[in-house]
Amino acid sequence: VQLVESGGGLVQAGGSLTLSCVASGMPFSISFMGWYRQTPGKQRELVATIRTSGGSTTYADSVKGRFTISRDNAKNTVYLQMNGLKPEDTAVYYCKSSRFGVENWGQGTQVTVSS
Repeated sequence: VQLVESGGGLVQAGGSLTLSCVASGMPFSISFMGWYRQTPGKQRELVATIRTSGGSTTYADSVKGRFTISRDNAKNTVYLQMNGLKPEDTAVYYCKSSRFGVENWGQGTQVTVSS
C-alpha cells in the first residue's frame, strides 16, 4: 500500500492550495479516506474525512467553510481544496486510508502559510 501526497507549498494568508493523495496497492474505492495535519510538538489532528462514495464528508470546525475534501475513485485520488488559508493552517498534511480497521498513512506534505 502506498499513499503519496503532493501539492503542499508556501502561500500567503488568504491564498489557496489543493492537496492530492494518490493511492496504490489497495482497494481505494471501498476505503474511507481522510486528511490530517500535524505541527511540531502537537498531536496529529483530523482535518477532513470522506466516505467511499464521496457523498458523506466531515470537517474539523477550524476548517469548515474553507476546506473541501473530494475523491475521484477512477483515479485512486483524494483531494483537499484549501481556501482562505490562515497562518494557523501551517502544518504537515497527511493522507490516511481506512478499511476494516486497517489504516495506512502517506509521508506528508508541508503547507506553510505566511502572514
